[in-house]
Amino acid sequence: MLSDLSPVIAASARWLLSAFPPAAGPLNDALAEAQAQHAATIAAALRYPTALDAELLNLLGPGGSGALDHVTGAAAHPLTDAAPAWRTQVDETVVSWAACLLADPALAAVAAACLAATHHGANGVGDARRLTIPSPRDHRAAPLLRHPDLLGPIADLHRESLLGLLHPGPALTSPGHR
Repeated sequence: MLSDLSPVIAASARWLLSAFPPAAGPLNDALAEAQAQHAATIAAALRYPTALDAELLNLLGPGGSGALDHVTGAAAHPLTDAAPAWRTQVDETVVSWAACLLADPALAAVAAACLAATHHGANGVGDARRLTIPSPRDHRAAPLLRHPDLLGPIADLHRESLLGLLHPGPALTSPGHR
């Protein structure tokens, strides 16, 4: 995990898992968490590609989960107490890009290949095969987290900026999102 981005990565992955929970069982929890962590790590490394970007993020903060909660309907049921502190570390763009990567393994492979151009390097993420080449077991463990239609409203928030970053030139859209 990229240490300078670890609070945002952890909170963004946690938000994804709370919005799109895994199938029941401890193995499913672990497999879904690995997939969410990989997606959030790649998304954060691409969103904050330089040391200066990461420092600015630490200085200014990521923005929190409010807009994402609104999109998923979680804002309709306010928490009884103050929102948990981890929600303040959620980055809307990182979550949106991670949703794009979870829904499209081919796009995730392109994104993972682009990490070499960041100051984090390609080795900062580790083996992201669960994200780029998910097995049937990975899909069974996280059926909601890997479902393109369910992830669509979150992925669509910042899909164009991710596609523009990964494919310079006219923004491309995924099949089914034209």
